[in-house]
Amino acid sequence: MKQLKRWLLLPLSMILLLAPLGCSFGNDDQETVRVAEVTRSIFYAPLYAAMAQGYFSEEGIELELTTAWGGDKTMTTLLSDGADIALVGAETSIYVYAQNASNPVINFAALTQTDGTFLVSRTPTDEFRWNNLNGSTFLGQRKGGMPQMVGEHVLRQHGIDPHKDLKLIQNIDFGNIASAFASGTGDYVQLFEPQATLFENEGLGHIVASFGEESGEVPYTVFMAKESTLKNDTETMERFTRALYKGQQWVDEQPPEIIAASIVTFFEDTPVDVVTQVVERYKEQGSYATDPLLSPGAWDNLQTIMDDSGELPQYVDYEALVNTSVAESILK
Repeated sequence: MKQLKRWLLLPLSMILLLAPLGCSFGNDDQETVRVAEVTRSIFYAPLYAAMAQGYFSEEGIELELTTAWGGDKTMTTLLSDGADIALVGAETSIYVYAQNASNPVINFAALTQTDGTFLVSRTPTDEFRWNNLNGSTFLGQRKGGMPQMVGEHVLRQHGIDPHKDLKLIQNIDFGNIASAFASGTGDYVQLFEPQATLFENEGLGHIVASFGEESGEVPYTVFMAKESTLKNDTETMERFTRALYKGQQWVDEQPPEIIAASIVTFFEDTPVDVVTQVVERYKEQGSYATDPLLSPGAWDNLQTIMDDSGELPQYVDYEALVNTSVAESILK
């Protein structure tokens, strides 16, 4: 996320140009809505379920989904009108706002409401205690991103200074963290799914704790759009959110194996039994938001976590960057 903030130091007037929503009408009068997701993850199951179950089509929307592979790239895509909606961490909207954006990015629908990473130990333990990490080598996430901020926040909650009480490694690229641990680096590692479950299934590691359970409710991944888009295309945003809500309710009601069978085509390299395990784990800890409304408490928790890590550029009121009118209209 440091890269994102450096990029945002460029004059926003160069990119924050008012532009019409990039929706168009294609076959069968379906309106195309372009969504840029930060990564492809089972963590986002309600979105893929809504697509697979045809809920967007029912709302007259042809969803064009692209994966940007990174928060900075996702935000660049949104601000340069390469997408109508971004699915990314809510902290990115704060970084944009802190640069005095004339057309800020607004969070309008929640997708995930906890952190999605897990603490994986190289050796099994009958009774894990957080103080086991004292003196260990901990392979963490890249500095400046939400996984790293949540990881350090949780360690501090358990009386561990991440920069004094253990050897913290944060200089490995996101895509190489799992392979670094598999090759012998670190006693503990902070991993997303499905890597955490795959490692446990293969005997390469053991899941001993959930950062999502420890850190509480937080708007970890949300749908956001430029303020002008929400103002000028409210009806489209409402139809999008209604389809999303159907997907959220469906995931909440269905067993993991049914959900996995529905979304497995989005994860061609992951066996359906692994997708099932991951969905079950996320459902059990309440990671999937069951409705699109982003709560004030979650917003405050986000900024507390960012502030603890020294990454909060300024405190931003909930009302400034969260639009609840769309979600509330759907829930009514």
